[in-house]
Amino acid sequence: MLRETRLTDPELAGLVDEELYRQEHNIEMIASESTVPVPVMELSGSVFTNKTLEGYPGRRYQAGSHVADKVERLAVERAKELFGADHVNIQSYSGSTANYSVFAAVLKPGDKILSMRLDQGGHLTHGSPANWMSGFYRHIFYGVDPDTEQIDYDELESLAKEQKPRLIIAGGSSYPRLIDYERISRISKDIGAYFMVDMAHIAGLVAAKVVPSPIPHADFVTSSTTKTFCSARSGMVFSKKDHARLLDKGTFPGSLGSIHLHTMAAKAWSFKYAGTEEFRRIMEQVVKNAKSLAKELEGHGFRIVSGGTDNHLLVVDLRSKGITGKMFQEALDSIGITVNKNMIPFDPENPSVTSGVRIGLTAITQRGLGEGDIVEIAEIMNRIADRPEDEAVLRECRADAQRLIGKFPLYPEGTFKE
Repeated sequence: MLRETRLTDPELAGLVDEELYRQEHNIEMIASESTVPVPVMELSGSVFTNKTLEGYPGRRYQAGSHVADKVERLAVERAKELFGADHVNIQSYSGSTANYSVFAAVLKPGDKILSMRLDQGGHLTHGSPANWMSGFYRHIFYGVDPDTEQIDYDELESLAKEQKPRLIIAGGSSYPRLIDYERISRISKDIGAYFMVDMAHIAGLVAAKVVPSPIPHADFVTSSTTKTFCSARSGMVFSKKDHARLLDKGTFPGSLGSIHLHTMAAKAWSFKYAGTEEFRRIMEQVVKNAKSLAKELEGHGFRIVSGGTDNHLLVVDLRSKGITGKMFQEALDSIGITVNKNMIPFDPENPSVTSGVRIGLTAITQRGLGEGDIVEIAEIMNRIADRPEDEAVLRECRADAQRLIGKFPLYPEGTFKE
């Protein structure tokens, strides 16, 4: 790989080498990250990147699309079979644009959306004032119960009946628990609203049937194809058959232009891989590792938001350790463990500091780490939390982290040889 780049732009090739080294020697625990298999990289850089396309198979706006049509049809059929869906549109570029496709399909400016608060587990594209799309619609937010830190379904139902939103959204970026899709679906039907689930974070777990699927209950299900799905940086949207025309029109020309055929090809490969026993075993271990880490950290005096996790991530309240999320993130990063600072429910700190961190288990599980290794990671995290500015402790922990991750190669030996 990079043979021509090394000849034409050695400076840039050097940065790629630097990033590869960082990933190889890093314990990656950011919940939105995973490691793509080699075929995904190959296909993402394939000749399909040369082709410009708009429209759908058999109805393109450019000639020379007969091979592209085969790729898209193959990917669509594999996705429908894998997830048990009536209809899927795989043209989205990301999880965010997948959400925008649904908005374009069923909403008009000024319509109401009921979604989860960003600072309690939701996502930036679900109505945060920081996101440009928030200016188009009127947003109402539900949150979590202060005692359980799990979704307050009674509040959600009350707001839905009172506000009569056009769209209700479930799913988020830092919510560690299962969601009662069936109940939210009933609430949506009762008030005549569309129900959308953003499953970007758990798509791989859903594909492997490790957690319940939202697809039987929601009108639309959006997702990125990274995170637990471990594929190209792209997106997808599932819908009921009755909404297929709306979704396709909302995607193109409603919210997107030309297709990224190269990532579509990579997704087609991933839809096949995600149906394998190998992938299922990895996803099962991801959840085991997340539960194990929650238990170990709790044993070291950390408080786990909502008391645990049902998926690939956990949110940790650091106030019992007397440190902020920002401080813990930076100290861990300095020794080769990456997490991200994160708001906890009802956080007294601001978003740039936070009282917590979000930790994900997908990437390290892909590399082969199991519950025994999680015990060691928790011990390192505890030592860092207790002495985040002690250079001697940081050096010792850096050595321990490097020794641990060094036993688990990022990619097979020889993958990047010229």
